[in-house]
Amino acid sequence: SMPSEMLMKIFSYLDAVSLLCVGCVNKHFYHLANDNGIWLRIYSSCFRPKRTIWKMTSEQTETVFLGCAALHDRKPGYWKKEYIFKQIAALKTRVMRLVKPVDPYTGLPCKNKEAIKASGLSWIIVLKEKNGKEHIMEKANLSFKDTSVTILWYSTNWPCLDILSTLKLFGVTPLLPDQSRDPSKNGPRRRSLIAEYHLANLTESSVALGVDKLVQLFSLNPGLLVGLWKEKNEIAFVMASLHYHQLLERSTLGSATVQYALPPNKPILDDVDPEYGLHDYSLHLDMHSGSCTYLCGTFKSLFCRKGDIANGYLRLTVVSLKDNTKHLPLTGTLGLSWETEAFKGNVKDCYVMDVTLLDEAGKPFWCFSAPVYMELSSKASSLYDYMGHIYTTDYTDSEGKVCVELVWLEETKEYFIVNLVLYISTRKVNNWYGTNY
Repeated sequence: SMPSEMLMKIFSYLDAVSLLCVGCVNKHFYHLANDNGIWLRIYSSCFRPKRTIWKMTSEQTETVFLGCAALHDRKPGYWKKEYIFKQIAALKTRVMRLVKPVDPYTGLPCKNKEAIKASGLSWIIVLKEKNGKEHIMEKANLSFKDTSVTILWYSTNWPCLDILSTLKLFGVTPLLPDQSRDPSKNGPRRRSLIAEYHLANLTESSVALGVDKLVQLFSLNPGLLVGLWKEKNEIAFVMASLHYHQLLERSTLGSATVQYALPPNKPILDDVDPEYGLHDYSLHLDMHSGSCTYLCGTFKSLFCRKGDIANGYLRLTVVSLKDNTKHLPLTGTLGLSWETEAFKGNVKDCYVMDVTLLDEAGKPFWCFSAPVYMELSSKASSLYDYMGHIYTTDYTDSEGKVCVELVWLEETKEYFIVNLVLYISTRKVNNWYGTNY
């Protein structure tokens, strides 16, 4: 019942975020909150011209702006869109400046953490029931590593697993980030779909990683870990491992319904020859769990000859059984740490593996971060230097495989990696180089 003139006067005192929020109340408020006069005033106060011929008071500036042709000749909402687009462009410029420096060891931007903070980026999961009802889980703990970020959600209000159909992982960014304060959950934000997982028959369709006294762990590709209470078979926590390669793009450039598609690689002029194979590749490997790092290392000058191409894969040997000078010890006792409001634990023989494989030009070729587990092998150790049980860790996706063999030394209570081999899909290589292996 309040006259539009009074509402407009009230709206003129609001900042941009509040004005966008009030425009969501109803259609009447939306049209009033699109007023070009209000938005032009906000725009001009934020994006002042770099050079002015003479100085004017704020009253004179307002009079000039309100009387200019740009105000009256534009459709309602024009200056709101201009303000939003310019804010987004300014944010992208800040973020791109941060991700430009590259770490020579990982081949990835070395200021990912700062770029994530500057963009206001956060992550949420949306649980959808079979009847269509949605539950949004926002509260999360972050753990940053050299090449990945691990996100842990836990709550006492998880819906029952039996009624859930899907879980969606989103990157969330404020539409108008304010560098001086944390983004408001009630402010305007945009979602970017990273991955969608089906939870029907979770224990049958996923990979069982391990179990302790309280929880069972199940892995869903790509990089999602679901912990279920053993007694109730209900969700205890959800953990996502996201590799820094294309992390910002996937978390910001997708839509609420469609994932961001990575652009195809542009091959460089090189001596790539199927008769010769791959050469001068580099691997950065990180094995960790939360704050614990079991192994972090870089392996250079990896190569693959024609004889190493078989069954649709190109083999890159990183650590060989025959060369014991390159066998690697792991620090600490392997286990995947978890926590909730009331409980915490550690599932043995599980960890997060980060793989960053760079091509001969130093470009990220194959990257992932995923929870994996160790399995006791049935074969006995044939190595004279090590007398102990053999364990294996395997990871497979559409682009390749990782096979790891470890020996447990009872005397020193430590694991040694005695064999580490990467298998790269020939389809991945052919698409990358535009050749035919």
